[in-house]
Amino acid sequence: MTISELYIYPIKSLGGISLTEAIVDGKGFRHDRRFMLVEPDGTFMTQRTNHQMALLDVAIQGDTLRVWHRHHPDNVLELPMTVPEVESVEDRETLHVTIWDDKDVPALTVSDEADRWFSGVLDKPCRLVFMPETTHRPVDPAYARQQDAVSFADGYPYLLIGQASLDTLNQRLAEPITMQRFRPNIVVDGSLPYEEDAWSQFRIGETDFYGVKPCARCVLTTIDPKTGQTGREPLRTLATYRQWKHKILFGQNVLTNLTGESVFLRVGQAIEVVERQEPWLAPPV
Repeated sequence: MTISELYIYPIKSLGGISLTEAIVDGKGFRHDRRFMLVEPDGTFMTQRTNHQMALLDVAIQGDTLRVWHRHHPDNVLELPMTVPEVESVEDRETLHVTIWDDKDVPALTVSDEADRWFSGVLDKPCRLVFMPETTHRPVDPAYARQQDAVSFADGYPYLLIGQASLDTLNQRLAEPITMQRFRPNIVVDGSLPYEEDAWSQFRIGETDFYGVKPCARCVLTTIDPKTGQTGREPLRTLATYRQWKHKILFGQNVLTNLTGESVFLRVGQAIEVVERQEPWLAPPV
């Protein structure tokens, strides 16, 4: 089994970036979901309620993050990849934001220019914030292993999905969908369908990862990332064979034991399963 794809999503709920190698940090891949759009009161924004966000593409060019609307590619916003914590910038402040049940998460506003750009493109007042290294947003203690932290991702630093799991789903769909619907960080080739459900510990290179719970999926997966249009799939089909206690499961939420120096993951690296667990759902028939 090997890594076939790696993704980061620098701004939560906007377009993803495919990488050939990614730097592993405790909160997730370097630059993954370190930025986020929030409403004026600090509540997080996603495609779930603003489908236009699916049409905002993102690219990294050197130390610059470039953002544009797919239908208006000439109107490009350029941002620094990191926002330093300095008190001398007049249009920057600390804003306490809310992501699901996590309230008062310290974040830095980026700039008035960024706020105006996103508010205009999305036709909705909003602000762009950045998570500094000093912010510690803990993982759900029911699943955390130690002092695990997460970025602005929904709840866990990494999401892993086997390509065979998507292939099995597509065999049941009238129109196949792409892996981008599920916004994974790591895609695995060579595994059995939904085999990742049972990986309680696996190793890539010298780094250990831990599958702590299956990922419960929401209506965001029904939004076509190419068009921003929504439908009933794939949740309708997944509900017929991937439902557990009224939750639809697809992919595995993952933590790492990383401490200290960062390491790289690369497409093509082998994956060694160290320890297995009983999956929450039986494999599909």
